[in-house]
Amino acid sequence: MEIINKLLTKSLYIRGLQCKKSLWLKLNNSGVLKRPDDSSLAIFSTGDKVGSLACGLFPDGKQISYDNTARDERIALTSKWLSEGVETIYEATFEFDGVLVMVDILNKDANGNYEIYEVKSSTWSAKKPKVKDVYIQDASVQYYVLSGCGLNISKASITLLNTDYVRGDKLDIRQLFIHQDITADVKTLQDRVSIHLNAFRRVLSNADQEPDIDIGRHCKKPYECDAFDYCWRGQRQIPEYSVFNIFPLTKKAKSLELYQRGIVKVEDIPTDMELSDKQQFAVDSAKYASDGKAEIDKPAIQSFLDSLTYPLYHFDFETFQQSIPEFKGLSSYQQIPFQYSLHIENKDGFMEHKEFLGIEGTDPRQALVERLVRDIPLNVTMLAFNASFEQIVLKGLAKQFPQHKEHLLNISNNIIDLATPFQNKHYYLPEMKGRYSIKIVLPLLVPEMEKAYKDLDLIHNGGEAMQAFAMLGEITDQDQVKRYRGSLLEYCKLDTRAMVEILNVLKSAVE
Repeated sequence: MEIINKLLTKSLYIRGLQCKKSLWLKLNNSGVLKRPDDSSLAIFSTGDKVGSLACGLFPDGKQISYDNTARDERIALTSKWLSEGVETIYEATFEFDGVLVMVDILNKDANGNYEIYEVKSSTWSAKKPKVKDVYIQDASVQYYVLSGCGLNISKASITLLNTDYVRGDKLDIRQLFIHQDITADVKTLQDRVSIHLNAFRRVLSNADQEPDIDIGRHCKKPYECDAFDYCWRGQRQIPEYSVFNIFPLTKKAKSLELYQRGIVKVEDIPTDMELSDKQQFAVDSAKYASDGKAEIDKPAIQSFLDSLTYPLYHFDFETFQQSIPEFKGLSSYQQIPFQYSLHIENKDGFMEHKEFLGIEGTDPRQALVERLVRDIPLNVTMLAFNASFEQIVLKGLAKQFPQHKEHLLNISNNIIDLATPFQNKHYYLPEMKGRYSIKIVLPLLVPEMEKAYKDLDLIHNGGEAMQAFAMLGEITDQDQVKRYRGSLLEYCKLDTRAMVEILNVLKSAVE
C-alpha cells in the first residue's frame, strides 16, 4: 500500500469513505485537524467501558492486549489462539490487503465458522431498530480482512445498547445488549471494499499533493469531520454565520447552491429567493445588523410579564447520563438529574436561593425529588430557559417516583419558558441572528455575566458539570472532591442568577 510502511486501519477506512481529503490530512498533515475535546474523550472512554462489559456476553474468551504490544505480536497471538481452537477472542487482530483490523469479539460457532460482533456504545430500540450505515461499513471491512485471511465468517453483527431494557436490582447484560445481524448487508458490500481501497491508494500515492475536494454535506455526515474548521474557515473562508445557518445542509440544500454561486454571507442572499417567514426574518436581521438596533415589542413583553405571578421560582436542572445504567429503574443514556438551583424572587425584589447537589457515587434521584417537593410548593410560577428540558426530566421523575407524581407534574405544568420572548422575536437584537439559546442571549443582554462564567473554578458549562459529577465517585482525594462540589454549586447557582438578570432586562424594556 502506498503509504510507506503505514497500514490503513478500520477507523481510517471509515474516514476515507466520508472524505478522501480527510484521510489524506490524517496521514500527511494531521496538525490542521481539531484535537479531541473533553467531550470526545469522554465518548471514547464510554466506548471502552461498554466494549469491555460486552465481552461478558461470551465469557471465558481470551483477550489480545493492545497496550505495550506490537502489531505483529497481536496478529501472531491471534493466529496462535485460532490454531489452538480458542472459541472466543476479544480484540482479535488481522491484517490483509494493507488493512489492519481488531475485532471486538470473534466467536467460533457450532460449525467451526466464525462470528464477528462489533460493539458500539450507541443505542437500539424497537421504535428505531435500523442500524446506522456507517456501522455496516465498519463491519464490512472487518469481514473483508478476515475472509482474506482465510476465515469462514458465518455472521456479522452490531452489538448495541438496548434502551428498551430497564435495569432491575441487578444488571442483566443479556438484556442490556442486543445483537443486530447485518451479515447480508455486509456481504453485498464486499466488492465495494476493494474498490474503495484502490481509490484510497491513488489519493495517498502522493504525500505532497493535498486532494482538491470541495466542502459539502459529507463534512458532517456521518460525523462532523475534525478538518471542518481547516476546510470551511481556513480554506473556503465560510463565516461563522453564513447561508449554511439559514438552510440546513441536506442533499439538495439551497445553501450549497448559493455557495456554488459564490454567495456565503446571509446578507447577500438574493431578494427573489423563496424563504420561510423564519428564514426571511433571519436574512433581514443580518442585512440590517449594522445599525445594532433592538426590536422590542413592548405590548408582547408586557403580556409575558403579566403572566408571571410572584414569588417566581427561577429553576435549572443539571443532569448526567450512564451508558451502562448503574441504578435501578434506569435505561441507557437516560437523563439523571443530580443537581438543581432555585432563585426565588419576591414581588418586592427580595431574593432567596435554594440548591441541591447529590452525593457522588450514589443514585441522586430520590434525595433530589424529596428536597424538590419541599423547596417548591404547589401552584407556583416556575421559570426555566428552554423549559422543555426541565419538563422532560420532571415527567421522567414522576414516573419513577409515583408517590410524588402529582407534585412533580404540578411543577412541570407551571413552568413558563423564559426563552419565549426571544424565540418569538418580541425582544430581538440583530446579533442574535435568529438564535435564542441562553448562550446567545445572555452575553448580549447581560455582558458582565459572560465574565462571571469564565471566572468560575473548574466548571464553566453544562457539559463540564455532567462530566464532573459522573467522575466524582472515582476521585479519592477528598479535597479535590470538595473543590469540585463547590464548583458545581457555584455554576448551577450562576445559571439561575442569569435568568433573574435576563428577566430584569425584559422588565426594563417596558418601563
